[in-house]
Amino acid sequence: MEFLKRLGLEAHNAGTTTGAQWFRSAEAPVLESTTPIDGRRIGTVSTTTRAEYDAVVAASQAAFEVWRNMPAPKRGEIVRQIGNKLREHKEDLGSLVSLEMGKIHQEGLGEVQEMIDICDFAVGLSRQLYGLTMHSERPNHRMYEQWHPLGPVGVISAFNFPVAVWSWNAMIAAVCGDTIIWKPSEKTPLCGVACQKLIQDVLVENGLPEGVFCLVTGGRDQGQWLAEDRRIPLVSATGSVRMGKAVGATVGARLGRSLLELGGNNAIIVSEKADLEMVMRAVVFGAVGTAGQRCTSTRRLIVHRSIFDTVVERLKKIYAALPIGDPLKAGNLVGPLIDRDAVANMRKALDEAVKHGATVLFGGETLEGPGYETGTYVRPALVLASNANPMVQEETFAPILYLMPYDTLHEAIGMQNGVVQGLSSSIFTLDMREAERFLSAAGSDCGIANVNIGTSGAEIGGAFGGEKETGGGRESGSDSWKAYMRRQTNTINYGTDLPLAQGITFDV
Repeated sequence: MEFLKRLGLEAHNAGTTTGAQWFRSAEAPVLESTTPIDGRRIGTVSTTTRAEYDAVVAASQAAFEVWRNMPAPKRGEIVRQIGNKLREHKEDLGSLVSLEMGKIHQEGLGEVQEMIDICDFAVGLSRQLYGLTMHSERPNHRMYEQWHPLGPVGVISAFNFPVAVWSWNAMIAAVCGDTIIWKPSEKTPLCGVACQKLIQDVLVENGLPEGVFCLVTGGRDQGQWLAEDRRIPLVSATGSVRMGKAVGATVGARLGRSLLELGGNNAIIVSEKADLEMVMRAVVFGAVGTAGQRCTSTRRLIVHRSIFDTVVERLKKIYAALPIGDPLKAGNLVGPLIDRDAVANMRKALDEAVKHGATVLFGGETLEGPGYETGTYVRPALVLASNANPMVQEETFAPILYLMPYDTLHEAIGMQNGVVQGLSSSIFTLDMREAERFLSAAGSDCGIANVNIGTSGAEIGGAFGGEKETGGGRESGSDSWKAYMRRQTNTINYGTDLPLAQGITFDV
C-alpha cells in the first residue's frame, strides 16, 4: 500500500495537530484503523488528550485573529491551492477512503472529487460574501448589512463520508474567515490525518500561522468537548439523530450555534407514468450504493399499484446479479458494511420488521466463504412492508429497501412525508402535473426533492440538508455560507442632526 506513504501515513500516526505541531502523547488511547474489506489493520492513530485539545483551541483562536483580517479573496487563494493539492493526490486519497471506509473505488474517487469541487466553489464564493443596502427612514442616513466571521468552528464528521462532508464545512468556513477544528469519525481516523497532512503543506508554503486548520481525534469525549466549549461559536455535526440531539442540546445550553445534518429515511415515489429504465438505475444506486450507508440512501420505494409487481420482479433480478465483494476491485458494486455491529443492526432490523408484518422478498443474509471472511458483507434486501411498520419508520444504516404500493398521488406523498426524518425525496413521473405537485408546498416536506433522479448523489452547488429530525442544517452550496458568519447591521449618519427612528422626539 505505497499510496499510504505518499499520503504521509505511518504505522502509528499522531492524531492531533494545530496545523504545524503534531501531538503524540504516550498516555493517550489509540484508535485502530482496520479495513472492513478484509479485516487488516491499516494503522493506528493517537487520540487527543484534554491538554492537547486545549492547545489546539488556543492555536485556533490565535490564528483567527490573523485569518479573519486577511482579505476574503486571499483566503480563497489558499483554498484554491488546497484544491490543487487534492487534485495531485486524488487517486491516493480516494483509495484510502475506499480502504478505510469500504465504499467502492469509484465512490472513493468521487468523494475526493467532491472536495475538489467544493474548493472551486469556495474560491468563487470568496469574492461574493455580499451584504445588503437599504434606505433609512431618517434623512442623511445610510443603512447596510455586512457579514463577519464567527471564530473557530468545530466540525464533527461521520464515517460514511470520511472527507467530503468535512470539506463542505471547512472550505466554506475558511473563505468566510473562520478557523476550523475537525474531529473525524473514530472509525475512519486515517482519512482525517491524511487530509490534514496535505493541507499542512499548503499552510507552510504560504507562511500561515498554525491553527487555521486543526485536527482532534477520538470518540464521544472529544465530540463532547467541542459541544461544551464556549470558545467554539459554531459546531457542525453530521451523524445519527441520537448524536445530533445530544450535540444540539449541549451547544444550545450555552447559546452557541449548531449546524446539524442527521438521519434520512428517504423515499422514491414511482408513478405509473414513470420511465422504468431510469427508475431501475436510480433505485439500485440509491439503495445499494455505499452498501446503503448514505444519509441519502433510498430506504423506501413507493410504487403505483398498477406497476408494483413489475417493479418488484425487475428489482429481484437486478439484486440477484449484483457483484458484491472487495470494493477496490473493478466491477464490484457493493462493498462491505463498516463493521460487524452494522451487520448485526441490519439483521435485527429485518427480524423486527418481519415481527411487525413485513416480508423479506430477497436478500438480507450475511455472505460467507472466500472473500467474505470478515462477516461484513451482506446481500442487499428487498422487503415488502407497510409504511407504518416501526422499523420502516427508523433509519437503518444498511442496504434494506422497503417496498410499498400506493393508489393515488395524495396517498403516496402522505407516505413519503409520514416519517420523522426529512432529508431527501424523489418522484419518477413524466406527468408535469404530478412533478409540480410533488415540488409544491403540499408536496415533499424534505430539504431535497428531486424529479426523475434518485435520492442520492447531491451536487455541491445546492445547499444540502433536511427538515424535521434531520436537523434543519444546510451545508455546501447556495447561501449556506451564512451559517458560518455573523450578520451585522450598520447605520451611518452623515448629516448634522440626530433624528430618531419612528419619529420619536427626545429633547434634552
